Amino acid sequence: MSMARAIWISLATLTSRVLGLVRDQIFAALVGANAWSDAFVAAFRIPNLLRDLFAEGALSSAFVPAFAETRQNRGVLEAFRLANLVLGLLLVVVGGLVLLGLVFAGPLVSLVAPGFEGEQARLTVELTRLMMPFLLLVSMAAAVMGMLNAQGRFTAPALAPALFNVASIAVGAGLWWAGLDARRAVVGWSLGTLLGGLLQLLAQLPSLRATGFRIRPRLAGAWEDPGVRRIAGLMGAAVVGLSATQVNIVVNTIFASQEARAVTWLNFAFRLMQFPLGVFGVAVATVAGAGVAQKAAARDMPAVRETVGQGLRLVAFLNVPSAAGLAVLASPIIAVIFEHGRFGAEDTAGTAQALLFYALGLYCYSGVKVLAPAFYALGQARIPLWGSVLGMVSNVGLNLALHPLLGFRGVALGTSLAAAANFGVLAVAWQRRHGGFGERGLLPQLARVLLGTAALAMAAWGVHRALLPVAPAAGLGRQALLCFGPIAAGAAAYFAAARLLGIEELGDLLGALRRRRGG
Repeated sequence: MSMARAIWISLATLTSRVLGLVRDQIFAALVGANAWSDAFVAAFRIPNLLRDLFAEGALSSAFVPAFAETRQNRGVLEAFRLANLVLGLLLVVVGGLVLLGLVFAGPLVSLVAPGFEGEQARLTVELTRLMMPFLLLVSMAAAVMGMLNAQGRFTAPALAPALFNVASIAVGAGLWWAGLDARRAVVGWSLGTLLGGLLQLLAQLPSLRATGFRIRPRLAGAWEDPGVRRIAGLMGAAVVGLSATQVNIVVNTIFASQEARAVTWLNFAFRLMQFPLGVFGVAVATVAGAGVAQKAAARDMPAVRETVGQGLRLVAFLNVPSAAGLAVLASPIIAVIFEHGRFGAEDTAGTAQALLFYALGLYCYSGVKVLAPAFYALGQARIPLWGSVLGMVSNVGLNLALHPLLGFRGVALGTSLAAAANFGVLAVAWQRRHGGFGERGLLPQLARVLLGTAALAMAAWGVHRALLPVAPAAGLGRQALLCFGPIAAGAAAYFAAARLLGIEELGDLLGALRRRRGG
């Protein structure tokens, strides 16, 4: 796996994630945390769940290895033919799901948010119908992303989500300028979501055209094609195997809808947890997944083991300290990002409590994104299927046990513990079936990372405590000082500890950055 390529994707993804935070800032200031923000979040859950089931999760994991193998063994033209068959099937299947969503929006909302009543429930149905076409747009975008990734083109797919955020930011700025109330603002925001989905698709088309591919969706002979049959078989398991996170979020929404503002607090907390997951975890998983698919097609199992191990070690090096930083500095991070406009101090406190418990599962989320596609690339779809089933069942059971005791905080904790169960199944199965994670393994490096993370947590906490008496009394200056000062101290402590402990990923990271700068 190329460290330099992972860094480049991380930087491209970072652009999108920063824009995503700006988008969330505008939403928080424009709408706040109330019945209408809860309605929007719950409405978006429905197309977003289906997106993960049929697009960015299952389709990408099934399509990339099939496309890569077809391209290597049967030629580029056959791979392009396979892609057009997949696009044709997407238009029919996902288009049908969109129509069903429009017709049955009412029952879907009752299922996802049973705690909503009256005007809040009616608005959620309206917003669901507005955003259902988003599913088809992002499904097509995910197929294009898979084609580009399978051909070693990562930049355009990594940058495309940035345009989704740009569209939302532009729409949000217009709504702010118009001075709309919170209820009308979420309707306008939903329309901006559709525009963002369209731009996410269009942004990748020039790069796809440069590969020689021409979009000509077709259905004739689709089910006789071996590539399509392989994709369909993998997707059947991948729908469950890679959708645990989204399914768990929907389960969480069912419980959280019974508490005012809890849906919004959990959403913002999960979005912040996804920042390092997207910047580091998804970038590493994307490069590792493409590498595993190519090496699996060549039947080079030692290289497959090394690629998976390197991916897991790298996400540990990056995301374990990120999780500690989010947990220790949850309140100052949320205050500087969201506590503006209609989003108040009480909302900061609620979101911070949710973030603390979500952060506990960050490494496990990242590890699943590396391991699950590796099993699919090797044609072993049952293992991630069972891991995901265990994770989903655990999440429901934990919510039932923890929500009465901890409220929405128990929902976040249950999600993290369920992710740990999913990751545990995949890691143990990989060790037993494939003999480990390369020559360096995982546990020795993870132990050193945990020691470095302890240094980070102590430094960040200590600096935050030291700055409290000297920070300005109020305002953005106080928020920024209490957030970024401890972050800088924690980062310095972690990298110094990593150097002393001899964590090899630090040297790999610095070397890749030097090569990127020299290039």
